[in-house]
Amino acid sequence: MTDPGLLALVSAWMAGCFLGAIFYGGLWWTVRRGVTSARPALWFFTSLLTRVALTLSGFYFVSGGQWQRALLCLIGFVIARVAVTWMTRTSHGETVGHAS
Repeated sequence: MTDPGLLALVSAWMAGCFLGAIFYGGLWWTVRRGVTSARPALWFFTSLLTRVALTLSGFYFVSGGQWQRALLCLIGFVIARVAVTWMTRTSHGETVGHAS
């Protein structure tokens, strides 16, 4: 097995951050839209299928069969989760866009 190279590893990490931002940002957007929708089940189910399909195919293509790239993509995905959670919180710990 050849050394994957630093650029490929950094690209995998950045792709993981992007996939995580899409996944968790999409989840946040879906919850905001779904709770006020007349058809919330359709919103949540469609969003789930879309987000999972995009994320799994992204991980598949980014990894390229190398566990190092898959691991860095996963680390970027988890970092994006933390970032989206932090960005969607107010100073009082409430989620942005929701009134108490």
